[in-house]
Amino acid sequence: MAHQGISRRQLIQSAAAGMLLSQGIPALADGHASNPLLKLSAPQAVAAIQSGKVSATTYLKALLGQTQKHAGLNALVYLNEAQAMKAAAKIDADRKAGKALKPLAGLFIVAKDNINTKDMPTTGGTAALQGVIPKNTAPSIQRLTDAGAIVLAKANLHELAFGITSTNLSGAGIVRNPYDPSRIPGGSSGGTAVAVAVGMVPCGLGTDTGGSTRVPAALSGIVGFRPSVGNGGRQRRYHDENAVVPISRTRDTVGPMGKTVADVAFLDAAITGGPTVSAASLKGVRMGVPATFWSGLSSDLQAVVLEAKDKLAAAGVVMVDVDPDVFDLNNQVSFMVALHEPLEDFPPYLKASGIDMGLKDIVEKVASPDVKGAMGAVMGDVFGKAYPDAMKVHRPALQKKFVDYFKDNKLDAMLYPTTPLAASAIDEVNGSSKVSINGGEPADTFGTYIRNADPSSNAGIPSLSIPAGLTASGLPVGIEIDGPLGSDRRLLALGLAMEKVLGRLPDPSGF
Repeated sequence: MAHQGISRRQLIQSAAAGMLLSQGIPALADGHASNPLLKLSAPQAVAAIQSGKVSATTYLKALLGQTQKHAGLNALVYLNEAQAMKAAAKIDADRKAGKALKPLAGLFIVAKDNINTKDMPTTGGTAALQGVIPKNTAPSIQRLTDAGAIVLAKANLHELAFGITSTNLSGAGIVRNPYDPSRIPGGSSGGTAVAVAVGMVPCGLGTDTGGSTRVPAALSGIVGFRPSVGNGGRQRRYHDENAVVPISRTRDTVGPMGKTVADVAFLDAAITGGPTVSAASLKGVRMGVPATFWSGLSSDLQAVVLEAKDKLAAAGVVMVDVDPDVFDLNNQVSFMVALHEPLEDFPPYLKASGIDMGLKDIVEKVASPDVKGAMGAVMGDVFGKAYPDAMKVHRPALQKKFVDYFKDNKLDAMLYPTTPLAASAIDEVNGSSKVSINGGEPADTFGTYIRNADPSSNAGIPSLSIPAGLTASGLPVGIEIDGPLGSDRRLLALGLAMEKVLGRLPDPSGF
């Protein structure tokens, strides 16, 4: 795809080279934990390999070393090692022979195991789909692989993506936080988040229905992006219909996840065929600071996000204390949509994927108690009567609230903590139960963690979670920005600038 007279190949290669020069490439060496190769961003890795500074095989071996070293975190469910090594060897041979390389040659990624790949299993983290290889590949993955990227592995997730902890009690097993293995990494894209956090890959793909890229990004210390969805059609940034194990056609989207915003922007450019973005200036940028999103925070998380907010203000961001007042409306949309649409969305997905079973066959083998409960509500269609009003009345009203919020207050973005608390302890019995904030009454884990991320999901607007810092006990905390529908590139540009101000988190112990 061309853009302003420049080929897609040139766009991606020039972006990689530009980021390489601007960020600087570390000295290259073999090894594992201290290997500088593991510090390379996605564009840096591609540029280093294509320039001959490092071989694709050497780089891949460093990544594979991390998959072995951190196997106990259970981030991956399928490792495509043989094919990846074959692809790396071909990249090296082609480069030495002077052959043209594809623009993403040398980029190794993981994909959440609910995103279809026709050459490897896509199980949704559930027993009924174990070993299933769909006949189609999700377009977002296809765009990346057509450009030369290699899917190194499929990543673990909360069973059927119906949860926020990634405590998968089916055969896939529990995903563990890279900063404290006794705690959750967030979900449902927990496997992708952990794989990126510990350097198995520089970036990968998750999916997001109500926070599933952003919550694990926040709890695992990486960057998570939810692109625009709007009302579908041309408003949807990525088009993966009937190629992702579904929850909700209204809310589901594939989303890039990376160690840095540059990694995420790099993937986004490759998927959409557009140029990568440069960091915006933060001076004079107006960000809404909604009091309801900043209330009820755990004290240790609050200390981190308030410091991050102060740093951004010192960098020139204008903090506008105004609230969109969306939580009541959001509650009339969220579960009414997410717990009804699977009934309508699973049949076309299964047909398009060539999977000869029905939703009932899948639900009967669900193992995680929290997912059993959610799927029971789906099968009973408990929100069936409320669904029409949720879609025709309440969701449009919610979307208008956000439109007016950004427009009337002349806001570039809305700023808030991605989650109200850092990672909680793993519940190995129920998958997800209760959490308490500052010693208060126990509250539902799922509802607590998605509280802030969910409204933008239901409105279909773009969102980006960036690491804000570590709590006093060493757990990652995320800060999120949401923007108007279609402002994805602007949001990524702001994220690049914010990341420079907030700095990079220390890597997990034993990285």
